[in-house]
Parts: sequence; C-alpha cells; structure tokens
Amino acid sequence: MASFRRTGVLSLAELAGQLPPLERLRKGPCAAIECVEEIPCNPCEEACPAGAISVGEEITSVPRLDFQRCTGCGACLAVCPGLAIFLLDLSGDRPRLTVPYELLPVPQPGEEVELLSRAGEAVGRGKVVRARRAGTTWLLTLELPSEGLLWEARGVRRGK
Repeated sequence: MASFRRTGVLSLAELAGQLPPLERLRKGPCAAIECVEEIPCNPCEEACPAGAISVGEEITSVPRLDFQRCTGCGACLAVCPGLAIFLLDLSGDRPRLTVPYELLPVPQPGEEVELLSRAGEAVGRGKVVRARRAGTTWLLTLELPSEGLLWEARGVRRGK
C-alpha cells in the first residue's frame, strides 16, 4: 500500500482482489468495497441483508465481500462512513455505476454530470439514471459511456 500511503489515492493495483470479476458484473450490480484502512468499523457488515460482507471478530479487519452472495441492493453504500463502497453493473446495454453522494443540490435523473476519479480529476461525463435517498446519503446511479470508466470513476460534479 505504499502508493496509497504516499498519495492518499488508491490505485487499481492496490485494490486487486477486492473488485468484482467481470463475469459477476455481467449478472447484475455488485458492490465494490474500496476500504483498506484497518480501523474499528463494521456498519457495512451489519447492513448487508445477504450476509455477503464480513469484517470478522476483529473489528479493525478490512471488510471482505463474497461477490456471489452480493445482491447489489446498495444497503452497504448508504452506511459506509468513508464513502468507500460503490455498485458496479455490466448487465445492461451500458455500464452503470452507483456512487454515494452527500452534497446539495442532488443531481436528478436525466442530468449529465462530470465523472471524477479517485483523485478528484475529471475522467469523462455520465448521465444520472436514478437518485435515491438512503438516510442522509443519496445514491446516484450513473450510466457511463464506456466500461473503462467503471473502474476509474468514483464521484461526480454537477455542471461544467
């Protein structure tokens, strides 16, 4: 994790094994847990109705996801205090990404937004296809122009 510790931004290499395989994503939405910190936290494990997330007895363990048990419901996204969980989906005509969003005003379905990388840099444009409230967090489902952005985009910015 040297890169993350130096830059503050996770790389795809540092997430190896934590991202769902393509075959799973073609079956429908699946969570991607991008949490690498060993801190006392387990709301994702408690929130998962399918029991697909495990932190284990040691509450400082990094959460692990059983990709086959994940139903893609999004319950874990809404409770993650680090906003480190996303839904990825390759089952439709276009790739879809669901991200947690906690700013106002909330982008609405049909609105085009700028897609941001883990480092906050613009990587393309996407369209909001769904906005749903989950507690104090909004979950935005975005339609992406390419599959490559599914692995890069992790946030949005309105306007531009």
